[in-house]
Amino acid sequence: MFKLIKTADQTKARLGKLTTDHGEIETPIFMPVGTLGTVKAVSQDDLTEKIKAQIILGNTYHLYLRPGNEIMQDAGGLHQFMNWDGPILTDSGGYQIFSLSDNRELTERGATFQSHIDGSKHLFTPENVVNTQRVLGSDIMMILDECPPYPAEYDYVEKSMHLTHRWAKRGRQAFQETQPLYGHRQFQFGIVQGGTYKDLRKQSSEQMASLDFEGLAIGGLSVGEPTDIMYDICDYNTDYLPADKPRYLMGVGTPANLIQNVAFGIDMFDCVMPTRNARNGMIFTRNGRVNVRNAKWKHHHKPLDHDFPSDLCQIYNMSYVHHLIKNNEILGMQLTSLHNLTFYLWLMDLIREKIKEGSFHQWYPGMIEQVEERV
Repeated sequence: MFKLIKTADQTKARLGKLTTDHGEIETPIFMPVGTLGTVKAVSQDDLTEKIKAQIILGNTYHLYLRPGNEIMQDAGGLHQFMNWDGPILTDSGGYQIFSLSDNRELTERGATFQSHIDGSKHLFTPENVVNTQRVLGSDIMMILDECPPYPAEYDYVEKSMHLTHRWAKRGRQAFQETQPLYGHRQFQFGIVQGGTYKDLRKQSSEQMASLDFEGLAIGGLSVGEPTDIMYDICDYNTDYLPADKPRYLMGVGTPANLIQNVAFGIDMFDCVMPTRNARNGMIFTRNGRVNVRNAKWKHHHKPLDHDFPSDLCQIYNMSYVHHLIKNNEILGMQLTSLHNLTFYLWLMDLIREKIKEGSFHQWYPGMIEQVEERV
């Protein structure tokens, strides 16, 4: 499934290739988030032709609630339902249940929660989230886990981690005892927890590695902790993950976050930031962040960057994009979303190029400073 091609000099950055029945994925890679079977404001054609996405992410919690397993199975799984023939990773819903802290209950059996749609009660167990992801037919499925908040006391995080470990064993067994529904292989990733406590992170990494998942994710970060703590934990955590398995940092993040965590040995990322921020007028560029709502762009009657391969940069004047976003026009959200995802995937291409040619360690500190600027 995963082949490690190269590790960079003087950092832990890695080049790899992840092979699924729906295509090969070159790592490091960023996965656009298509929570409900759609990357917001972006068509599947644009994902393929303009953004050149290698893999996208869907969400088990949301797709289980709507449209539901019956419709999804009748449609032939998520690939057929949304007309996307590339790889898909599905999150199990653990983070969404974490965010429903006032409307959920965790027990040994699983997580009982109230739907955010109609208030109805549901139970997710390690076993039935595997079954739901069999129905979805994702190429990579995640286990059910508990994501502790930040900050949290040591005793709580330790107890939560052990619950995730017990759920992981049950989820792995359920995966091994069931079969894919649509004729293509599915893989399962474990999720390392432990909060910001390094001894727990080490313990969780070793436990998850012992279950022989096809890949391992670092969960429980980007939940409110300061960036320097997130970096410290991620850097530490990758030292205890198997070198021959893909490493996925969940829910991260800004362009600078991606570059820095690649240096710590991360292979896969996802985040709603490029599309969510785009709909609010935040554009990410190689020269820094642009808030297109600012009045300075009202009279800027030329594109942002003729040399960057997005319609927003090459075709449309910034004054027009400013006008669209200020008036909540759908085209403005489409253009900014397309641009941000194109930029994120371009950045990952560049990262892979720098690792391949052996210059990543010299290049990445300056690039972090560059993308953090405000234009």
